[in-house]
Amino acid sequence: MGRRIDYFDDPGAPQATSLVPSVNVIVTQDDGNILMIRRSDNGNWALPGGAIDLGESVAQAAVRETLEETGIDCKITGLIGIYSDPRHVIHYTSNDEVRQEFSIVLTARPISGRPRSSNESSDVQWVSPAQTDDLEMDQSMRRRLADFRRKLKAPVIA
Repeated sequence: MGRRIDYFDDPGAPQATSLVPSVNVIVTQDDGNILMIRRSDNGNWALPGGAIDLGESVAQAAVRETLEETGIDCKITGLIGIYSDPRHVIHYTSNDEVRQEFSIVLTARPISGRPRSSNESSDVQWVSPAQTDDLEMDQSMRRRLADFRRKLKAPVIA
């Protein structure tokens, strides 16, 4: 497996070669705990998510990616925002692709399943929102969680 390297506002970052619509999902339990994964490709904590495949909707991709990465089936409940900052690029070393960030961040509630790791996640845990402050994660992921915690009245478009 290759590595994922995130660059934000870094003059030494490689130039983006693609733009791939993707989703991230903030799945919360009734007690407010958030479903988080430790990514296998860089060791950082993140929200479950991934690319939207041809032939599926944003919501279908969100549910599929969450189930694949965490073992949790979920129901989509809302939209946090759309994040497409060209200053954030992601280098996938396995194929040398460099993507410009393009992520639609949704909220969800769990329906069934138990947390389990996958080939994309080395660890899966329910954590309190306050605990996320201490987790090692990319700057863009931290911003998505901060926007969620601020309980904004309208979706973020960035």
